Amino acid sequence: MIEDPRTAEPPAPLPGTDKLFTLDPVAAHLNHGSYGTVPVPVQQEQERLRAEQERDPDGFFADLPRRVGAARTALAAELGTDPARLALVANVTEAVAVALDSVPLAPGDRILVTDHGYGAVTRAVHRRAEEAGAEVHTVRLPLDTPDEDAVREAVLAAVTGRTALAVLDQLSSPTARRIAGPGLLAALRARGVTTVVDGAHAPGMLPEPVEPDADFWFGNLHKWAFAPRATGVLAVRPEWAGKVRPLALSWEHHRGFPASVEWRGTYDYTPWLAAPAGFGLLRELGAGQVRRHNEALAAHGGAVLADRLGLEPLPATAGVAMRALRLPPGRGEGDEAAVAVMTELWRRHAVRTVVRPWPGGGVLRISAQVYNRPHEYGRLAAGLAELLSRRG
Repeated sequence: MIEDPRTAEPPAPLPGTDKLFTLDPVAAHLNHGSYGTVPVPVQQEQERLRAEQERDPDGFFADLPRRVGAARTALAAELGTDPARLALVANVTEAVAVALDSVPLAPGDRILVTDHGYGAVTRAVHRRAEEAGAEVHTVRLPLDTPDEDAVREAVLAAVTGRTALAVLDQLSSPTARRIAGPGLLAALRARGVTTVVDGAHAPGMLPEPVEPDADFWFGNLHKWAFAPRATGVLAVRPEWAGKVRPLALSWEHHRGFPASVEWRGTYDYTPWLAAPAGFGLLRELGAGQVRRHNEALAAHGGAVLADRLGLEPLPATAGVAMRALRLPPGRGEGDEAAVAVMTELWRRHAVRTVVRPWPGGGVLRISAQVYNRPHEYGRLAAGLAELLSRRG
């Protein structure tokens, strides 16, 4: 669904959100979807935990397996899943490495990805395929593919008898749309295809983020769930729990999943222990209210850019606090050109956003969080208009 630029009115700011963050007020931060930002109460909780750790490191680390387990249980409740199938990890980059290393592949096997996938995840797939002698097949999904049904049909049409694994985005990073929905995952399961789902944007964004039909699902908590960075989760179906290979052996390896994946010696575990406070703040603000506000604000931002600049809005997924728009041909088509657009918007206009390279015109993605205000999207539109008006 694409919003009509004339009807996407901005929502009113949510009460109590103006002093929750320590972002530089000079800048317009329209890229929450990449790195998030940690709210002040969650920063304070992590600082408290770090101070506790330094008062008695021996005691702190001795009790960490229990406390990490308690944090995992609390987070599983927020995500609507079983803590026995959930492990804490640093981020989705680590999680995909664990998942790919746990799935047996043989020479000649086929791995499906799409051209909407996150670059680091797709690179990990290619490395695993090369090691196993497998083949990677990329499903091309046109940017104007109209809906989830069309996406499902395109992916299933690429499945053959050799397809062993599909690595798919739940919500794609560059194009902000749903790829791996329940219907597609159920159909792949019925065909005997193992599924790995990148849900980097789902926790905190979607009310039910964990896809139960995915063999492996992972997400970041630092984006939309207000957790400190280096907090992610990996969920596996029960039949895979005994087959999960951690990236490194540890003193907790004998306990099996999830402890074998979580323990990594003198790691800083305070982001994980503070993560439940992020969900606590989300509940305090009203999780449903935050989601509705952010989706409406993202729709408004997309409408401003489409209306003022004539940019083509890409199909939008309901409930998502991001929007993607196509830049004109010749703008942001390659890696260097995309970086150049982002760099100029920052240096000349103090606007943070993201552009992903795409043949025929790069993809501009905007985000919306409770600290954003409608005028910031107008500021982006003005800066982008100046940039696009110049040749080269």
